[in-house]
Amino acid sequence: MNPDEYESINTDSMAIHLSAGAMAGFMEFLVMFPIDTVKTRMQSISFKGSSNIFKVLMKMVKTEGIFSPIRGMSAVAVAAGPAHALYFSSYEFFKENTRRVVRLHDSFYHGIAGSTATLFHDAVMNPSEVVKQRMQMKNSPCRTALECARNIYRSEGLTAFYRSYGTTLIMNVPFQCVHFMTYELCQQYLNKERTYNPKTHVVSGGVAGGLAAAVTNPLDVCKTLLNTQEGQRTVGLFKAASTIYKSKGLLGFSSGMSARVAYTVPSTAICWSTYEFFKFILKEQDAKKGANYVPIANTK
Repeated sequence: MNPDEYESINTDSMAIHLSAGAMAGFMEFLVMFPIDTVKTRMQSISFKGSSNIFKVLMKMVKTEGIFSPIRGMSAVAVAAGPAHALYFSSYEFFKENTRRVVRLHDSFYHGIAGSTATLFHDAVMNPSEVVKQRMQMKNSPCRTALECARNIYRSEGLTAFYRSYGTTLIMNVPFQCVHFMTYELCQQYLNKERTYNPKTHVVSGGVAGGLAAAVTNPLDVCKTLLNTQEGQRTVGLFKAASTIYKSKGLLGFSSGMSARVAYTVPSTAICWSTYEFFKFILKEQDAKKGANYVPIANTK
């Protein structure tokens, strides 16, 4: 399949992007979940342990049991598929349709589309993130995601599930701008033909995710505090930032950065390669149904 065919066969098909995005979401979150748990622990204002990711992980397993690193996974499993389906389908939609409204450099289209896509993604994921991070904390009293969700609702109300939504958006809009712009820029250099090329999707996804994660880590630390509500009740980004600064100083905003980057690089590499793979397969199947089907040539 030549580059034009790969990018043009039913590119407006919402079903293709929804399906490919859903599979990408499951793979991204579930494979790297234990490292995400380590990141949450390291970003905690009460954390005083090692900065070595492996040591923290091993200590959790030793003191809390072998399943402690995956506590809260069920909360993510429920939301990851629908959230990423919306994420990628809206990204593809806005990427293509923004071109019809304004004329900008390609990188700006990708940044605008990525920022818009995160509004839909985070609206679905935020409640599950709250439940997940409560369960990831040390000595969490909850054993199931449903139990945790009920406890949060009873003690803090419905608004608790979206207390960090504003901060999440403030973090994820620049994250997705950097993420999508870097991914597309890497593809321009590594995959100029814009064919399905697994190696370039993995490399581009990893580089894009790692850079975006490092840049936005301070906001992620604030989001973790808003979700976990350690100590006194914390509401709002500025209150969270103030609490972190008083507890740990400026270095507190870099808490968990190594774990976040270590989690994000492979997870975004997995996410993009899974998305591009399923998009490729689904487009191939879609093409076979069409009258103008062209046999697929060997990809690089």
